[in-house]
Amino acid sequence: MTDHDTMAAVDEAVLAAGDDLEVIPGTEFSAELDGVSVHVLGYWPDPRDVALAEEMDRLRNERERRAVAIVDRFHDLDVPVSMARVRELAGAAPIGRPHIATAVVETGAAATTPEVFDRFLADGGPANVPKHAVDPVTAVRLLVGAGGVAVLAHPGLFGSRTGETMDDAVVEEMAAAGMGGIEADHPDHTPEQRTHYRDLARGLGLVVTAGSDYHGDGKEQELGDASCSRETVEDLRARRP
Repeated sequence: MTDHDTMAAVDEAVLAAGDDLEVIPGTEFSAELDGVSVHVLGYWPDPRDVALAEEMDRLRNERERRAVAIVDRFHDLDVPVSMARVRELAGAAPIGRPHIATAVVETGAAATTPEVFDRFLADGGPANVPKHAVDPVTAVRLLVGAGGVAVLAHPGLFGSRTGETMDDAVVEEMAAAGMGGIEADHPDHTPEQRTHYRDLARGLGLVVTAGSDYHGDGKEQELGDASCSRETVEDLRARRP
C-alpha cells in the first residue's frame, strides 16, 4: 500500500485483507531533483517516526497549495476547472495532479487524463507548478531512518516531458545512503530502460522490483500490471534496518 505521501489507508487495508492477504505498509514519497519530480517508495516505514511524519504532513500541505496554483494556471489558459471539484474528487486522499486532470477532462478541455498530463501537467507543462520537496538522497535517509526499505520508483519516467534523464550518479548516491532497490519493471518503461535499470540495480547490489503504479481510475495501467515475486518481497524485507 504505497499512496503518495501518506500511510493513512494502511490500517483500513489490513482490516480488509483479514487473513487472506499480507498488506505491506508503505508510501510513495515525493522528492525533487533540479525541479523535476522523483518518487521514492518506502516499504515498512514506521508512520510514527517523527521526521518522516513531519515531512509527509508538509508535503500534503504543499499539495493543497500547489493544486490551487495549478488551477489558477488553468484559468489563465481559459480552462474553467473548479478547485471545489478537485477537492471533491480527492475526497480524504491527498490532492494530486490526477484529481486535477480528471476535473479538466470534465470541462471538455481534453478527452483523457493522459492527454491533460501530456499537454498541461507534465514537468515543464504550461499548467504545471513545481513542488518544493526534499532531494532524493534525503528522501532515502528519511525512509531508512523510519525503519523502511527505500526503492527508487519508475526512474525511466524522470523528465519524460523535458527529455532529461536521471544521472546514474544520483542513483549511486541514493544507494550509498541506504536505498534497497530500483523499480526497473514499470508498465511505462521501455525495454531498453528496463534492461538499463536492472543492470544498474544489480551492479549496485540492489533488489530489482516491479510495480503497476496504480493509484485509481486516473491511471491507464491496471492494478497488477506489474508485480514482484515472493522472493523479491522477501529480499526487500531482509534489507529492513
